[in-house]
Amino acid sequence: MEYKFFTNCADAMAFIGLKPTAEMQQVEAVYPVCLNKYYLSLIDPENFENDPIALQAFPRKEELDDQSSSFDPLAEEEQMPVPRMIHRYPDRVVILTTGACAMRCRFCFRKREWANGNNLKHISLKEVNKIVKYLNLHTEVHDVLLSGGDPLMLSPALLLKIIRKIREVPTIDTIRICTRMPVVNPDFVGSSMYGRLLADIPGVWVVTHFNHPREVTPQSMAACARLSRWGVPILNQSVLLKGVNDNADILEELFRKLVAHRIKPHYLFHVDPVRGVRHFATGIECGLDILRQFRTRLSSLAVPTFAIDLPSGGGKVNLQPEYKEDGLFPDIH
Repeated sequence: MEYKFFTNCADAMAFIGLKPTAEMQQVEAVYPVCLNKYYLSLIDPENFENDPIALQAFPRKEELDDQSSSFDPLAEEEQMPVPRMIHRYPDRVVILTTGACAMRCRFCFRKREWANGNNLKHISLKEVNKIVKYLNLHTEVHDVLLSGGDPLMLSPALLLKIIRKIREVPTIDTIRICTRMPVVNPDFVGSSMYGRLLADIPGVWVVTHFNHPREVTPQSMAACARLSRWGVPILNQSVLLKGVNDNADILEELFRKLVAHRIKPHYLFHVDPVRGVRHFATGIECGLDILRQFRTRLSSLAVPTFAIDLPSGGGKVNLQPEYKEDGLFPDIH
């Protein structure tokens, strides 16, 4: 297993035979780097400037261009009735389990948790108990998302304790573990370890985060197979990223590969207007046009929901293209 993390541009770039620019190191001082040999091995060094894996992994000068946008435009901090827990929708909550990740994605919408030397620590059992107390009082909540950071950066023992405590709340039906670990460091998932741990707990789902077909490798699919083999259902959420996956051909290839491995494309998100991230935005029309092309190219099994998060905590809005222009719905008198 490859657990070594590169925590600076110089070492990570040296691994792929390149040197960082002064601009990259300037950005790194604000938005740190964390990468490993596996994910770096997916990069084509000869096409570094436009490589879709490198664009997700390495700092670029555009991250510092926006100094006015909010670090929390979705008002997550305002919607935390108890520490670590976001309660935006009546029936579900998000728990921030940690600020640690196997890599620092440059498009991360929670950059506030790790920028400028910040580092949200692992959640404590005391914090979990406060959340469980809240959930017991709020019986309208049925769905819990474990997010972060990456919940699989917790020890298996701690993660299992958290899940079991939440599952003891009578009204909780489902727990979603949102993780990028199978994508960026698949060996870390372990030899069926998480599958065995989660198999006997009802209502547990895993939500992965594949953005590009080159991330679908034998290693990443083996990591997901370890989970599905034990009956853990897997969804995927992708982010529409300028220069990475902003065309129908790339996303069609990605979604076909995922479905072939029993991973359901669930959401395709438009980039949130977060400081240090907005340069990845494609515009809503790009996503709508891709969905319009999917109508005749992909079955519903492989088509995710395209969504955008409203500012100030307004929540997700699902978006659909207009099909009238295709002549599908002529006026009927």
